Amino acid sequence: MADASHSATVESRPAGVLLSILSTVAFTFIAYLTIGLSLAVLPGFVNTNLGFGAMLAGLAISMQYVATLISRPQAGRMADGKGPKRAVMTGLAMCAASGVLLLLAALASGLPWLSLGLVFIARLALGCAESCVGTGAITWGMGQVGHRHTARVISWNGVATYGALAAGAPLGVVLDHRFGFAAIGLTTLLLPLAALPLARLKRATTVVAGERAPLRTVAARVVPYGIGLALGSIGFGCIATFITLFYAAHGWTNAALALTIFGVVFVGVRFVFARSIPQLGGYRVAMASLSVEAIGLIVLCLASSPTMAGVGAAIAGFGFSLVFPALGVEAVQRVPAHSSGAALGVYSVFMDVAMALTGPLGGWVAGGMGYNAIYGFAALAAMASVVLALVLQAQAMREKTLVHAGAKGG
Repeated sequence: MADASHSATVESRPAGVLLSILSTVAFTFIAYLTIGLSLAVLPGFVNTNLGFGAMLAGLAISMQYVATLISRPQAGRMADGKGPKRAVMTGLAMCAASGVLLLLAALASGLPWLSLGLVFIARLALGCAESCVGTGAITWGMGQVGHRHTARVISWNGVATYGALAAGAPLGVVLDHRFGFAAIGLTTLLLPLAALPLARLKRATTVVAGERAPLRTVAARVVPYGIGLALGSIGFGCIATFITLFYAAHGWTNAALALTIFGVVFVGVRFVFARSIPQLGGYRVAMASLSVEAIGLIVLCLASSPTMAGVGAAIAGFGFSLVFPALGVEAVQRVPAHSSGAALGVYSVFMDVAMALTGPLGGWVAGGMGYNAIYGFAALAAMASVVLALVLQAQAMREKTLVHAGAKGG
């Protein structure tokens, strides 16, 4: 009861709402900063230092999303059953473990297959960490400020996510150039270790009472929205995984700058347009965002200069920015409050599916058609998601009409 009264007090103070959200998504920022550190340098480490090809370089990135795919539903159940604080702290500990493994991989670079194996295990640990911290932080924030602020919590969590990626990519490049890949592992270890005591001191939220809906029931309601998210996430996956190799294939420099541009624009759109979701509705915002993302991906596909590629990344970041919260708000509304963590876990899995498949499939496409073609296929996927969002909106309107007619008939 004390926790509920605290939430009500926070909701009555706008500054208190924002502070509570920011102090929670800060843990997301730390987790994704560790992810961003290796994002721009890991493909080069696998491809150049260890001597493996583009497909294994892409697979090394995708291993993280395979682990996230497997662990995301369990992370959601952990957040619902044991509390989001436990989920976040577990994720931070796994971030630190991935740092140890990356450090060992750097030290074992003279033994390429051993080093690659350690990189894969590190990415698996980081993937589990991502699911725990990402899902836990959103659920923790919702528990502190109330479900009426769900869109704000998801939006600010995304700001933390992509702001961290935008900062982490160039920071990782600087660390790698000055100190070598071992510095990436060491920094990945130290950042979450510093955040753990802060998470321990932060107030836990009470686990919401109520019988947990079976995971298959939650999944049945959320899956269509997850598919839309997956189709829209392919573009981001292609940019995150292949932009470095894309630039290298054309002889361009500053590939990390494209990731930074994507992240900065992404964060800026969240700042400016986050309130458009409750005002216009998740479906409308999702369809508009996905259409803009497709345009950016087409520009990347046609890019003949680094400037044009940067413009494409910026447009894609503008479009992708609100896809997750726009569809996520609609997905969470389809389940009871005490199953919101599980719903977010299932929903987020589909982004992980897209990211996990993007690496090997994109590498296969690049091998036969070149890196530009990857972004053309990603644009088609984004447009398919627009069509799906339109279908889901029509279905929701029909259901609302039936409920209204039933209420009048009763």
